Amino acid sequence: MKKIKILSLAFLASVSIVQGQDISQAKKAIDAEQFENAKVTLKSIVKSDQSEGEAFFLLGNVYLFQSIADSAKIAYDKGLNAKKEAHLNYIGLGQLSLDKGDLAGANAKFELAKKEMGRRDFQEYVYIARAYMNSTNPNYKNAIATLDLAKERNGEEPQVLLALGDAFYGDKNQNDAYRCYRNAFQADGSLIRAKMQLGVLLKGAKAYTEAVGAYDDVIAASPSYGPVYRELAETYYLWGNNQPSKYDEYIKKALSYYEKYMSMTDYSLASRMRHADFLILAKDYKALEIEANKMKQLDKVNPRILRYLGYSAYENGNIEGAIKSLNSYINTPDNKIIAMDYMYLGLAKMKIATKADNSLDLAIFNEAVEFIKKAVDMEPSLTTEIGDIGKKLYEQKMFKEASAVFEIATSNKESKNYLLDNFYLGNSIYFDNTKSGAVKDTIALKKADIAFGNVIEASPATQDVYVYRARTQSLLGNDELMIKYYQQYVDLVTQKGPEELAKSTVVSKLIESFNTMAAGYANTDKVKAVEFFNKTLAIDPTNAYAIQSIKSLK
Repeated sequence: MKKIKILSLAFLASVSIVQGQDISQAKKAIDAEQFENAKVTLKSIVKSDQSEGEAFFLLGNVYLFQSIADSAKIAYDKGLNAKKEAHLNYIGLGQLSLDKGDLAGANAKFELAKKEMGRRDFQEYVYIARAYMNSTNPNYKNAIATLDLAKERNGEEPQVLLALGDAFYGDKNQNDAYRCYRNAFQADGSLIRAKMQLGVLLKGAKAYTEAVGAYDDVIAASPSYGPVYRELAETYYLWGNNQPSKYDEYIKKALSYYEKYMSMTDYSLASRMRHADFLILAKDYKALEIEANKMKQLDKVNPRILRYLGYSAYENGNIEGAIKSLNSYINTPDNKIIAMDYMYLGLAKMKIATKADNSLDLAIFNEAVEFIKKAVDMEPSLTTEIGDIGKKLYEQKMFKEASAVFEIATSNKESKNYLLDNFYLGNSIYFDNTKSGAVKDTIALKKADIAFGNVIEASPATQDVYVYRARTQSLLGNDELMIKYYQQYVDLVTQKGPEELAKSTVVSKLIESFNTMAAGYANTDKVKAVEFFNKTLAIDPTNAYAIQSIKSLK
């Protein structure tokens, strides 16, 4: 019996060693973003031995990396019943609380985990800090504070330094992040992620040449490390956007590196979704449609696939398909809707609203405008995407509809098109109020005046805006302001000298300015009125309106 007992203990020890190796292997797979491989390993461990609490915890983390929160919770809950390292699962449950915005609940769970720590333990602090960082509501300052506790116990531990680097990076403290990554790699030359993150810092600083050089060093040291190819892809994408002359070349490289990343990690649904997100950034909608259909074969019920199908369908000319997919996604309860979902649905409906004869289905058009407005309310930077829609309507002389689009476009003062969109907004309203049979819309005209004022504030040298603002005040019946803005136009072009005054377009606007100002003075100051009509005759001696008006005034 004693011999059997010794053999049993030896067997259990060998099993423990193997499982320890398997957990180490799973951690390496997680770091390499081979989540499906990690999941297979961890599921095997927990199936064979329910006592390994760390395996349940890591399995839950993998599910969270793949945005499968319900499966993560199941893993963490089961892990609480494990004999070893069960307390780590409180940290996973704490991250779930953070994701829901429940900071107090998360901290309570973290405290339960910390109660089980020994005097020299520090790994729990690292895991808690990563929970703060990986949450959908990240808190980098809390992560740094937690890692400071880990440093007190083992300040030279590479994993502590790596986590601190990530926390400082998230907190936009580039100098301390660099120091931590450098020290982590110096402490453990196998910690290839720390070396890669030095390139990530260079990418963030737009030092793209140096970033690529840093990634090349990583590849030289570890050519099979998949995440570095994703970083190369993202770097070339950003580089292409910052260097338009090289855009096509760099986007091609970016897409190639991302394919390499996919081949070195896995082709799971989660990885394909990340790939799809990158294809949207790179505007490769043909590839996006192919990827979306492959994802549909893997999981026919995952709602996020509808987003990719909708975006790619719109960009590839299948407008009805885009509307169907996006409507299904947006109208499904619990789906997390982002601004681009509303934007693409609005753009698709805008296409449908425009009929073959260039007329508009106003009901569908108004729906489109509402969806675009929702998108911009969620993400103001999208205002830069809609100016061209307004211009097309403007060119088709659909001025009222154009003004509805430009009103959304001008809601973001930070937009690079803010000045031009305001000019178009004012003009759209003005021309809508001057077309045949128009009923004067005083409220809209006041919006036009504000829009022209925004242009003048941003660019006082834009001379034509003064003419349009004067015309708008004329429609509003405000002669005093009408005269003021025409005079500002006259002063501006006069300052530019004889060459500007000789231009035919300027001459015609000067005649308009003098004649309209004269008419404005006609009922209150006849001398002034005659003076301005004479200014017209000085540049156009045969101007019938000025000649006839002077006779009437005398």
